[in-house]
Amino acid sequence: SAYGSIDTAIEAMKQGAYDYISKPFKSDEVYLALKKAEERERLKKENVQLRKRIRKIEENYKFGYMIGKSNAMQAVFRLADKVAQYNTTVLITGESGTGKELIARSIHYKGERSSKPLVPVNCGGIPENLLESELFGYKKGAFTGADKNKIGLFEEAEGGTIFLDEIGELPPSLQVKLLRVLQENEIRPVGDSKTKKVDVRVIAATSKNLEDELESGTFREDLYYRLNVLRINVPPLKDWK
Repeated sequence: SAYGSIDTAIEAMKQGAYDYISKPFKSDEVYLALKKAEERERLKKENVQLRKRIRKIEENYKFGYMIGKSNAMQAVFRLADKVAQYNTTVLITGESGTGKELIARSIHYKGERSSKPLVPVNCGGIPENLLESELFGYKKGAFTGADKNKIGLFEEAEGGTIFLDEIGELPPSLQVKLLRVLQENEIRPVGDSKTKKVDVRVIAATSKNLEDELESGTFREDLYYRLNVLRINVPPLKDWK
């Protein structure tokens, strides 16, 4: 009604109008506005159909953060989906670059601990002399520079999951301490005389052949069996399609 203004146009768009034509109308403006509206509705319908198709593809071939069409990857997704429903320790094996951490993340976020932290640790990326204090924390005065208490990554993951990547790189001295965590659900911070209970799910991964490490004596057999409760072997990338 009446003649349009900028304020009227803005208010109309806020109320959900697709376009705005000021009086006096021109037939070509009306025609163009209708064509644009028709095209917009067509694109909306196409978008809905495409989303449905994508969703169907994801349901068939996707697990969490990963997509794979091959039978081998579908088997991995099915196993990981089942594993996510439990709190059991998981060992993920596979070549470097095959998405072992993505599998671990998907397991965590599909499980009961999804609202709690997921803490990733690269066991081969932290110097051996720092790894113990990173994992288990330390007490004030435990060593030079320890001027206050610090919680470790296991405590940061309380109630959630800790992902120990490249577990095959874990030094023998820390293998013993990790075994204690898995057996007793407790840690001992560096410099502390007392232990602390922790509630953390452990998911480990390795690109090494741990069976070879067992034979060479570089990896503890008892720790291996504690980690290898549920095992997921991720195929090489060439076998994903």
